[in-house]
Amino acid sequence: MVETFKKPLGKAAGLMMAAALLGATTAMAQTTTGGEIIPLYAKGAVASLGVPESRDTLETGETMIFNVSEPTLEVFRPEAGSTNGTAVIIAPGGGFVGLAYEAGGTAIARQLAQRGVTAFVLKYRTIKSPEDAMHMPEIHMKEMEGIMARARNGVPEQVPPFAGEEHAVEDGARAMLIVRQHAAGWGIDAKRIGFLGFSSGAFLAANLAIGDKVSRPDFVGLIYGGLRTPVPPDASPAFIAGAADDEFTPNDPVQLYTAWRKAGAAAELHIYERGGHGFDLKPKGATSDHWFDELIWWMHSRGLMARAKR
Repeated sequence: MVETFKKPLGKAAGLMMAAALLGATTAMAQTTTGGEIIPLYAKGAVASLGVPESRDTLETGETMIFNVSEPTLEVFRPEAGSTNGTAVIIAPGGGFVGLAYEAGGTAIARQLAQRGVTAFVLKYRTIKSPEDAMHMPEIHMKEMEGIMARARNGVPEQVPPFAGEEHAVEDGARAMLIVRQHAAGWGIDAKRIGFLGFSSGAFLAANLAIGDKVSRPDFVGLIYGGLRTPVPPDASPAFIAGAADDEFTPNDPVQLYTAWRKAGAAAELHIYERGGHGFDLKPKGATSDHWFDELIWWMHSRGLMARAKR
C-alpha cells in the first residue's frame, strides 16, 4: 500500500486519502443556509496561500474543502429556549490538507444543537494543494508513508507534527478565545466550552487540551486522533474514541488515555472492535455507530447537558 503513495493519485483516490486522515477583531457575521459565518481574523491578518479556496465532492457525498487561507467559525444554535449553556467547537479531519466539512463538521453540529448545545464548525487553515485537487501535496504523501509504517511497527510513539498543524492550532486557539469573549452574549457559560476533533482535528484538539490555559478547552473529544505531549495534570478532561481496526492510528487512543491518566488528568476511553479510521454519524453496523451517544452520556455525567445556572 505504501508503494501506491509514491505514484500520482487520481482525483478520487487523492480526495479519499485526505478524507481518511481526518478526519484581530471579528467581522460582522454573515448568514448562510447552515448557520452564521464568523471570520477568525480581520481581512489580511494572516498570510494567504495565494490560491483560491476550493471544494470537491467525494463519491460518498462528503464535501472536502481545500486551500483554506481565511479561517472561520460556522455557528449552529439550539432552538430558542432550549440552550443549555454548553458550547462545542468542532474541528473536521482531512490531514491538514483538506477539511471533511459535512460528515466531520456540520452534521455533528446539528446533532449537538438539537440537544441544546451551541455548536461551531471550525474551518481552519490548510496547506496548499494543486488547484485542480488532482494530487495530494508531496509533503502529505511523505506524511502518509510515515503514518502507514508507524501503524505497522509502532515507531515513533507519536505521529510527527504535520506540515499544517501549527497554523491549525493557532486557529483553534483563536476560536476558543472568540467564543469565550462572546459567551455571555451568545447564551454560553464561559466555563463550559469544549472542543471536539476528528483525525487531524483531534490532533488539533489534543494540542489545545495541553496548551496555554487561556485558550484551553473546558473539555475535549478526541476521535481517532493521536498523542501530543507533555500532558499536564490539568489537561482538559477528555473523551477518547477509536477503533481497533483503524488503519492509520490503531494504538493512539490507548496512548492518549494512558498519557492523560499518568498525568492525573480526567479521561474516558472507548475502543471499538470495528469502525476503521473515519467513523462518523453514518451507520456501519458496528458498535462504533454509538460513539456520539456515548459522548453525550459522558457530557451528561460531567454536568454539561443540564441548563447552566444564571
